[in-house]
Amino acid sequence: MYQDDYKRWLNADLIDFDLKKELRDIEGDDEAIKDRFAVKLQFGTAGLRGTLGAGTNRMNIWVVRQATQGVADWVKTQGGTQTVAISYDSRLKGWNFARDAAGVLAANGIKVRIYDELMPVPALSFATRYYKCNAGIMVTASHNPAKYNGYKAYGLDGCQMTDDAAAVVYDSIQKTDVLTGAKYMSFAEGVEKGLIQFVGDDCKEALYAAIEARQVRPGLAKTAGLKLVYSPLNGTGLVPVTRVLQDIGITDITIVPEQEYPNGYFTTAPYPNPEIFEALKYGLELAKKTGADLMLATDPDADRVGIAMKCPDGSYELVSGNEMGVLLLDYICAGRIEKGTMPKNPVAVKSIVSTPLADLVAKHYGVELRHTLTGFKWIGDQIAQLEAAGEVDRFIFGFEESYGYLAGPYVRDKDAIIGSMLICEMAAYYRSIGSSIKQRLEEIYREYGRYLNKVDSFEFPGLSGMDKMAGIMAELRQNPPADFAGRKVVSITDYEEPEKTGLPKANVLIYGLEDGASVVVRPSGTEPKIKAYYTTKGKDLAEAEAEKEELAAALKPIFE
Repeated sequence: MYQDDYKRWLNADLIDFDLKKELRDIEGDDEAIKDRFAVKLQFGTAGLRGTLGAGTNRMNIWVVRQATQGVADWVKTQGGTQTVAISYDSRLKGWNFARDAAGVLAANGIKVRIYDELMPVPALSFATRYYKCNAGIMVTASHNPAKYNGYKAYGLDGCQMTDDAAAVVYDSIQKTDVLTGAKYMSFAEGVEKGLIQFVGDDCKEALYAAIEARQVRPGLAKTAGLKLVYSPLNGTGLVPVTRVLQDIGITDITIVPEQEYPNGYFTTAPYPNPEIFEALKYGLELAKKTGADLMLATDPDADRVGIAMKCPDGSYELVSGNEMGVLLLDYICAGRIEKGTMPKNPVAVKSIVSTPLADLVAKHYGVELRHTLTGFKWIGDQIAQLEAAGEVDRFIFGFEESYGYLAGPYVRDKDAIIGSMLICEMAAYYRSIGSSIKQRLEEIYREYGRYLNKVDSFEFPGLSGMDKMAGIMAELRQNPPADFAGRKVVSITDYEEPEKTGLPKANVLIYGLEDGASVVVRPSGTEPKIKAYYTTKGKDLAEAEAEKEELAAALKPIFE
């Protein structure tokens, strides 16, 4: 079957020269053909993500057109404005995919608002809401290596598509022939007919205004003299992040030159992820050279931000997503109480795999902290519930441990632009009172206990990878471990049982241990990986780290 599909593609006019060359190069290589054609990229709530190349199991214009026809079929049942917003980041083929998606939508009679320059995830979420669109499409593979691209689909609320909507789109994709099934008109024809329009400056300016309105201590950054090194990691952050930082008064910004401009090959950061030390290496070297207070990096689609903070001895230390989530929650709460801008009955939200330290901080400030499943759409869903009740102003902050933050309801996905603004404002504030982010973090640990949160990832590549992952999760459920590293398991929460958790069904297991530590096991929703999240607490960092290592060693055989 896959050989027949291969031959059909080989004989078709594929438009993209790279695809035809790749198909000729693998002629006679059964394994290579099987890898590209035996299965299809699956469309789910995270959209599509895969390696660039030819075939149904790769990201290319034909798979994008097919997926977009599915989105178009769904939009046509929705009424409303019959409009879809589109954005794209610096990934290879990004503009091609965005342009072809626009052509499919236009051919279906659906209006398109597309950015005239690469823009990040929060800008797409904002445009979807601003133009009252039925849906949004973001062409990105987030922080994956250069050989990947992807396609995130959003609903009318600017949140990633719901399970129900994604299922309808998936069904439609199944009925659409990948090479001939999608309707299509050229981008130029769509523009000529008035179906494709660019996102206006009014929308871009409204996004910046919405972000800047969420300053905690307006005006403070203008006089604090913060010195910053920033890397957009060759992605979309350069324009929006520097614009907002300069607007709030942070002007001493040194951009990492090797990572300043869009470059889908990510030659200086093979894994362009601000969680990874290697991606920040150039920025850290520059920070040391310039004596910066802070080194900041955003991922290619600028929905996540990571930092290195300057320590009193002049060294730089990376701050984890959990630590930054707690620092920002603490800063926003203290600052808004001080300024009299804290809403009545404030609400913050975090994912179930994020640090329990946030619960203690929220309680200290009288803030309700809600827990959601992993994936920022669930935090967006909490904002939507508040909005439906006419109480959206109660939402002050949401975060997940993978460097995603949001402090306002203007978008419904994580936003590295506001994350960057608030991190820099926070650093400027602590600098202005003779303190630092590092000092405040140590104060928080002294007050609440030395928590440590670490994540290990186990990869399961290839066609059998998903089966192996399913087998591991099934085994954990059928034969639940009684202990980890001699520490008795005292509770098991299985998120496949929504009647017990009160949350939607999810493939997540949480083990509570007798000493208060916890282990979370969950397969990734976007990559062939199982992740293990460890939370330990010690009298100091060394004790917390030692327990984490013992727990990790006990779990490792399960994933082999």
